[in-house]
Formats: sequence, structure tokens, C-alpha cells
Amino acid sequence: MKIVRYFFVGGAAAVVDIGIFFLFAKLAGYDYFLVGCVGFLIATAVNYVLSVKHVFESGVRFTKRREIILVYAVSLVGLAINQLVLYVMIEQAHRELMLAKLTATGVCFFWNFSARHFIVFRTGASDESAESASR
Repeated sequence: MKIVRYFFVGGAAAVVDIGIFFLFAKLAGYDYFLVGCVGFLIATAVNYVLSVKHVFESGVRFTKRREIILVYAVSLVGLAINQLVLYVMIEQAHRELMLAKLTATGVCFFWNFSARHFIVFRTGASDESAESASR
């Protein structure tokens, strides 16, 4: 099942994102908003590489170049969600940095999977039926 495999892929990317956030925002004291952007973009690259290897079939709908552009385009929405959750939790709700980051990561997981599954790597209904039947 794709969402289960994506859970592990997303988890690996989340470790990268949260690790960068912890090291640079929490420990080194850099601006959380900037670190949130940089970490998210690096984690998106990790997520893409692992996703096409373990979850989605690359090149089904688009060329590799266009696929990567689309992944980053839908990730921009994810980045906006990430940054909004961070801002609201830290600046408005006065929550701790890492609690805010963990919450933002959890919220973004669902957007990222849905956007990749239904927009970027979507296959035809007959392809999904064939995949189910072959199991």
C-alpha cells in the first residue's frame, strides 16, 4: 500500500527536516523561519529521491524534469503550510520550537502524500486496478 511505504519515506525526509531545524534553529539559534525553509527544501529533495525509488513510479505522466518541477511546485504549498503552522504556534500560541516543528511536519505529511499521489504520480484507474489485481 502506497501510503504505508510513503510513511517510511516521509519519515526519513522528516528526520532530515527536523534534524536541520533542531541543529540550526534550536541549538545554533538561527532564525526559525529561514531554517524552516532551508530544511524543508532539502527534505523535499530527499523525499523525491526516496519516493521514486520506493513508492511512486517515475516518468508515468511527465518527463523527469517536469516531474521534479511539479514536486517542488506542490512542495511550495507544503512549505507555506509548514511556515504558517510554525508562525502560528511560535508567535501566536507561544509554543516551544520543536513542538511547533513536529506539528508542522505532521500536517505537511498529509498534504505531501495527497499532492504527489493525486497530482504528480497519478496513474490511470486501470493501472491501479491492475496493480491491485496483481497482488
